[in-house]
Amino acid sequence: MAYADKEAKRIFAALPGLLLPWYAENARTLPWRRDREPYHVWVSEIMLQQTRVEAVRGYYERFLNALPDIPSLAAAPEETLLKLWEGLGYYSRARNLQKAAKRIVAQYGGEFPRDYDSVRALPGVGDYTAGAICSICFESPAPAVDGNVLRIAARMCSDSAPIDLPATKKAVASALKEVYPKGRCGDFTQSLMELGACVCMPKVTKCDICPVREICLSHAHGTQNTLPVKLPKREKRVEPRTVFLLECDGAYAIHRREGKGLLAGLWQFPNTEGQLSPSDALQAAESFGVKPIELLRETHKTHIFTHIRWEMVGYHIRCREKNGIFLWATPEELRSTYALPTAFRIFLDDAQI
Repeated sequence: MAYADKEAKRIFAALPGLLLPWYAENARTLPWRRDREPYHVWVSEIMLQQTRVEAVRGYYERFLNALPDIPSLAAAPEETLLKLWEGLGYYSRARNLQKAAKRIVAQYGGEFPRDYDSVRALPGVGDYTAGAICSICFESPAPAVDGNVLRIAARMCSDSAPIDLPATKKAVASALKEVYPKGRCGDFTQSLMELGACVCMPKVTKCDICPVREICLSHAHGTQNTLPVKLPKREKRVEPRTVFLLECDGAYAIHRREGKGLLAGLWQFPNTEGQLSPSDALQAAESFGVKPIELLRETHKTHIFTHIRWEMVGYHIRCREKNGIFLWATPEELRSTYALPTAFRIFLDDAQI
């Protein structure tokens, strides 16, 4: 690992002088860059975890319109919170946001803490998020090291150490902390984010317009397309499932998942492990006590989680009776009230309900 050697230190030392002028001219206009209010930066950084910028824009605006400050987030009903988050995935992020908001209200009177250790101790806040908040909002020399920054560092220093090793992340954070420019910490953090998002991308390297190409060893050696190195990915476990869209009098059966595990506590359509045939699905619906009339539609969908891939068959079945096991929601209620994870909403959207 080369991040602590003399050549690497020279490269890192040159970064602020090259990146800051470029960022001033090329920064994208993003809603969470309008100000440096900690609550706004915090919400945006949590939403942006494993989620594309374009997907987050609308969610961010709606979230802040509904919950404009920390006390309102702390006091929001969970159903409201999850509905605002619907479709973003990784719902534990939303729950941790609210846990942290309640702690901020209880311990800090609703004012966001300003020191790194206190921010890092909040539920759902890791090293990266704490670094982003503290550097952007409070001008602290706290690096925000994520996959984008690790990729930039690996290419700049032509380093082949796997970027998903904790030791690599620690080395890059240490090297960056030494060069954070006083009074420009927030801009420096965001310039690194911008470089990784728009120029030094995972599969595309725009070296011809890169502001740091003159110091980049990968550019000099022609190795930019072979770096960074990552550890081999673990194969995702495939899990077949059958999903039931049970319709009765214009309403659809839903129920809550258990409070632990995947998609804990969220609403779902009735479903079961394994892929049933149409006749078996109708028999299963009969066992629910809903007296199925006819199978209207069969749909096949795939949904990918971090470590699992669901291969699903969905059956839209018209029924005579509503049972007491399920909650029966109208299409309007499904759109406005009950948060369905994307794994189930894709069936709703496909059926144009």
